[in-house]
Amino acid sequence: MTKSEIQFLEGPQNRWKDFKFAFKVLLEFIKGFRTLHFVGPCVTVFGSARFKEGHIFYEQARELSGKIAQMGFTIMTGGGPGIMEAANKGAQEVGGKSVGCNIVLPHEQSHNPYLDRWVNIKYFFVRKTLLIKYSYAFIVMPGGFGTMDEYFEALTLIQTKKVHEFPIIIIGKEFHKDLIVYIETMKNYQTISPNDTDLFLVTDSIDEAIAHLQKNSIVKFNLKFEKKRKRFRWLLEREGI
Repeated sequence: MTKSEIQFLEGPQNRWKDFKFAFKVLLEFIKGFRTLHFVGPCVTVFGSARFKEGHIFYEQARELSGKIAQMGFTIMTGGGPGIMEAANKGAQEVGGKSVGCNIVLPHEQSHNPYLDRWVNIKYFFVRKTLLIKYSYAFIVMPGGFGTMDEYFEALTLIQTKKVHEFPIIIIGKEFHKDLIVYIETMKNYQTISPNDTDLFLVTDSIDEAIAHLQKNSIVKFNLKFEKKRKRFRWLLEREGI
């Protein structure tokens, strides 16, 4: 069969629908930017929504996030239950800042009660952009497809230098052991560079995670304690976090 004989399938052709979708996406970004503009340097915590209070992973996220908040970072999560709730709770318990980007789902996932500020987002890709935009480091706790999606999104952006080389810390050696083996397989087959595995730390130690953040985020990017900023009243910006 020649090229001229191929009959192509008809795909989406409605330009007006595309325009309306693009406009809705723009509004979602503007809503996110306005809500999160003053949250300060964040550390984003990724993890499963399914772990309950008392589970070892929930308590690890809670303790680690509290210590990160004490360093001066704002804790940012996807705003939902499980690991996200644990991280936000840990931040609030020590008097730190706690924010979330909650995804709007058909079963109406609501934001957890430990957020100082949050925004509800319709589209996953907009939410991921917001979770990455304000962060100087990423914590990857045990999770499912969504957690892996967020982890590899951040890792790819760092690998391709679309964002700065912010530290990524994977918590849970046993849980993530097969993932690390798979990444090593990528390296062996040369589908990633030999030094790409230096872009993340795998640990079970909260103290090691904190030391890694101190060196590769605060020191590396010369972060300073914030000075109080004046809000623009004409933009209807309010005081607070």
